[in-house]
Amino acid sequence: MFTPRDITPGEMWACRYETEIMMGLDGSPAENLKPGDAARGPETVTGIGVIVTRDLERELLEVIDTETEKRHVVRFQDVWDIDRAEIIKEDHPATE
Repeated sequence: MFTPRDITPGEMWACRYETEIMMGLDGSPAENLKPGDAARGPETVTGIGVIVTRDLERELLEVIDTETEKRHVVRFQDVWDIDRAEIIKEDHPATE
């Protein structure tokens, strides 16, 4: 089992993570709220992300969620299942 301190620079790593995001009244992530807009409030969400930056002093990771492609900054203590990752391109049959 790897920890954030085990990550080797220059290699692709991924992890499961937990963070809080602001949720809209409809239950989806609230984005670009304007003054006067309402939100349901912060909720804890989990995801899988590719690690792009590691800050050893502040013990933070920046991850890009593999599903939403949103960036999140998470604490070392809020990540688990850290492992090397690779991008696999799916072969799509040629369309005629």
